[in-house]
Amino acid sequence: MNITIKEKAEAMLNSKMVPGQFLRVAVKEGGCAGLTYDAAFVSEMKEGESVIHTAGTITIISDGASAKFLDGLVIDYSDELINGGLQFTNSNTKTTCGCGQSFNLSGFPKVESGKCKI
Repeated sequence: MNITIKEKAEAMLNSKMVPGQFLRVAVKEGGCAGLTYDAAFVSEMKEGESVIHTAGTITIISDGASAKFLDGLVIDYSDELINGGLQFTNSNTKTTCGCGQSFNLSGFPKVESGKCKI
């Protein structure tokens, strides 16, 4: 799994996460382009989740359905007032919405009327 955590994101994550926590990253339906990233600090893995990337003290976990679409993910951090926070980009992105908050990936099931069509 090719995931890159940029220096600013690594510093922020290391300052916010406590020992034993994971960064859960998932791909979910939503937004103008059909998909969004969801991330949370968690202390336990759910059934069906696994470790997909480790960088220093940062361990990223994801469910199987999302993990197959996280290859090529780049995680950065911005402290800007507007659109600040963790920034997720992926070299496999096919399209994004105007604000950059949602995207569509090559190979992801087509989203129509808010529902995935396989």
